[in-house]
Amino acid sequence: MTVTHAPASPTRKIDDIRKAWKDANVTPLWETDAHGPGPGSPKAYLWKWQVLRPLLDGAIDVTSMENAERRVLALTNPDATGGRNTTTNLNGCLQVLMPGESARPHRHTPNALRFVLEGNGATTLVDGKHCPMAEGDLIITPAMSWHEHVHKGTAPIVWFDALDVPLHNYLGTAVFESGPMKDAPHHPDDAAFAVPNIVPEMADSPHSYSPVFRYPREASVAALRAAPAAKDGSRKIRYVNPMTGGAAIALLDCYMTELDAGAETLPYRSTSNGICVVAEGTGTSRVGGETFSWGPRDIFSMPHGNWVTHKADSKTARLFVVTDREVLRRLDLLTEEYGNERT
Repeated sequence: MTVTHAPASPTRKIDDIRKAWKDANVTPLWETDAHGPGPGSPKAYLWKWQVLRPLLDGAIDVTSMENAERRVLALTNPDATGGRNTTTNLNGCLQVLMPGESARPHRHTPNALRFVLEGNGATTLVDGKHCPMAEGDLIITPAMSWHEHVHKGTAPIVWFDALDVPLHNYLGTAVFESGPMKDAPHHPDDAAFAVPNIVPEMADSPHSYSPVFRYPREASVAALRAAPAAKDGSRKIRYVNPMTGGAAIALLDCYMTELDAGAETLPYRSTSNGICVVAEGTGTSRVGGETFSWGPRDIFSMPHGNWVTHKADSKTARLFVVTDREVLRRLDLLTEEYGNERT
């Protein structure tokens, strides 16, 4: 006798196929938004100094350099995904060091910078090179450069840290190494780069980062006073590698913007991300749908894809900005627009 089997129902067949896909960890791409827009960037966010500064006092109360690698509070955007990100590709933090304290040497693949917000009398050693720290100074610590901090002043010193940790975490390239320092390269004295438009002939090929690790506030202010108007109407300077004219750090691009009272900058939009630190003055910024009133030492994020404008209320305002612009440029993914806002 011949036995015949009823054909599987279409629903059962589809269920079996989908289970097989799931068990094999494959996904039918035609049923996803693979070619649609990716996840949105986090909203812009403002951290007020009047809120942050007392929190640093709390960090001082509960930590010491014996039980902490660094006394750091990370600026975590509540709208961001993936850990402690301040915005896409960038982390911003506040670090404080007390008189007589030192932070032991270490190095890591993420690039980092220090912009001093309060105090003086400390020194950052970058590959053994002494970089004094005072308010408004920028100190860079490029990838895999040994760095440590020593404070011989009389009051706390606070600085803003920026790192490209989120980018390295995504790429799987984040590496950390504790000191003591070893195999540090030799770097020329900063005096070798102090003459405008003239640089030394180097025996070795230039690094991908600046051999000048310290950019003092006085030099930045002088450069701003002489700068012509930028595309957005502000005056703007870029911290560069004197050997190449490119970004001071390979994957972190830094700027200082000066605003005159009452004049609003042209709207600007970019595929790059930024974090803005108010170095001086008061004013207002619009970042996408957010409007921030800011004062000295306030910090706010500028995620990619948002129209941005700045306006100073005080006679003069200066904004320090760190971005991932150089990353996007080198990947040929940088797009920048100035002028009328378009939705």
